[in-house]
Amino acid sequence: MTLQQLTYLVTVAECGNISEAAERLFISQPSLSTAIHKLEKEMKIVAFVRSKKGVAPTREGEILINYAKHLLEQADNIKSYFEERDPYSPRFAVSSLHYSFATRAFVEMIRRMDDGQYSFMFRETQTVEVIEDVADGRSEIGVLYLSRHNEQTLMSQIRNSGLGFEQLHTAGLHVFLSDRHPLAGQEILTLEELKPYPYLVFEQLDRNSFFFAEEHARATSFPKRIMVDDRGTLYNLMIGLLGFTLTCGVIDSDLNGKHIAAVPIRSETEIRIGYIHKKNAKLSPHAVVYVEELKNYLSRAKSNP
Repeated sequence: MTLQQLTYLVTVAECGNISEAAERLFISQPSLSTAIHKLEKEMKIVAFVRSKKGVAPTREGEILINYAKHLLEQADNIKSYFEERDPYSPRFAVSSLHYSFATRAFVEMIRRMDDGQYSFMFRETQTVEVIEDVADGRSEIGVLYLSRHNEQTLMSQIRNSGLGFEQLHTAGLHVFLSDRHPLAGQEILTLEELKPYPYLVFEQLDRNSFFFAEEHARATSFPKRIMVDDRGTLYNLMIGLLGFTLTCGVIDSDLNGKHIAAVPIRSETEIRIGYIHKKNAKLSPHAVVYVEELKNYLSRAKSNP
């Protein structure tokens, strides 16, 4: 079965006449009839009932014609995409939660792969969109975390989207706060000690569920809460309002300045950082290097807590 045969099949069905279809396709009537017969033989069906008035599809023929139309439409979409897309459209894209180490790995990937011309995309976004971006093919890699609180919900969505999760790093719960914060010099903190200060959380659009949150404690546990949608804003509020957020404790000081401190929280929570990808798809060269850089950075963070 070929796309050409399917085109012939659909054209005959539209014309209802072999002779008219042959004219439209610019081939001889015998050649068209032979092509249709070969397709019928391969599919083990009779696609058309022939009469003096022309041809009409059988029930099995109608089913085959519907499938053929769908396949031809998909083939046109593929052709249009590769012929008409912007030559500078992103060839590699990452979607991530608001992690500075994910940005750092992206920087290092570009430094290693820079051949003088490229077009990439890095998107910091909400948990649900990280999963949807990778599932829909907008991004090849998605960076997020699992814990015992969200694993069942997120892994169900990840698996149902045809994706796999690869673990890269485990860490205990930490708090990010300004180095000016009264608690910044402590060796370890409790959640109770943080309650007098504003808790900064990333907005999750219509999914502000604990299972999709980027932070690791329920916002309802704290009387003062501020929702933000930007990492820079969150860090500014840490400094300006002595706010805090709960995280894995890995931060890139070169990209985010020297004024954010990470302090461990007394908790049994284990955070498993990793990446998601299409389960049966081979990673592109850019994705392979990006994952290597993630591993390199997180490995250094683990050896220098």
